[in-house]
Amino acid sequence: MPYDDSPPPTRRARPLSVAAALAAVCLTAAGCGGGQEPGEAGAAGAASPRPGGDAATSTAPTPTGKQPEPTASASPSAKPLPKGPLTGRTVVIDPGHNPGNRDHTREINRQVDIGTGRKECDTTGTATNDGYAEARFTLDVSHRLRALLQAEGARVRLTHDADRPFGPCIDERARIGNEAKADAVVSVHADGSAVGNRGFHVILPAGVKGGGADTSKIVKSSADLGARIAGHFARTTGSAPSNYIGGNTGLDTRGDLGGLNLSTVPKVFVECGNMRDPKDAALLTSASWRQKAAQGLADGITSYLKG
Repeated sequence: MPYDDSPPPTRRARPLSVAAALAAVCLTAAGCGGGQEPGEAGAAGAASPRPGGDAATSTAPTPTGKQPEPTASASPSAKPLPKGPLTGRTVVIDPGHNPGNRDHTREINRQVDIGTGRKECDTTGTATNDGYAEARFTLDVSHRLRALLQAEGARVRLTHDADRPFGPCIDERARIGNEAKADAVVSVHADGSAVGNRGFHVILPAGVKGGGADTSKIVKSSADLGARIAGHFARTTGSAPSNYIGGNTGLDTRGDLGGLNLSTVPKVFVECGNMRDPKDAALLTSASWRQKAAQGLADGITSYLKG
């Protein structure tokens, strides 16, 4: 089935007040419907036992190849950015996975240091039952989000733009945001959980210190960023917080994700929906809903940066 990845006309991000954003999170089950949780799969279409950004399952090796040096993908346009509320701010968008990962399973299964241990470089991500890949979804939403933030004057960088064979690895993704001295980093994902598990949630960094990881300086700011994104995402998309993780708050805190552990700037992961649930999949494969998802993310980021 063909999917429309062309972005509809965008509108400018509309920040809400902090109170309005947090109220929209729908912290009680009475105020919200279903939800989603973060989930990664070692192969497209297979759910991970513990979803969420860095997780991976073992896959068959392929011939080795040298991992390219990480570079943040700049905007394709050289036009000057408009003046706006985010002028002077830098946002790094991290599209989860890479469409080429499935052809480089040996490379992405390579273990990397996440500060408190070692994990796979990356995973292939999940997919809907009819084959719409998470890596394709994350790039589409990331492109839409970039356009919205640039319209507000922000300097935006992507950790990749499917412009490399695979990766970058999770430690490199963190390093790109750190080296950009980003004011905010958002990693875009979609879950691969069981049917009936619905909704979005935002993963926040736990207090972690060990090896090369020390999140002590970003825990509070990342929690603020995540809460604002959750509120605006719920309001703009109409999706409810996850009904299977986060206690209906749309927020989850984890200390096992290298992309968060190694970050020195405010960063969150956003699991936009569950690709393995037919009702959520119908949203994720809709271009108009993906535009709403990007707008919700943009509104949350703008609220955080202006707050």
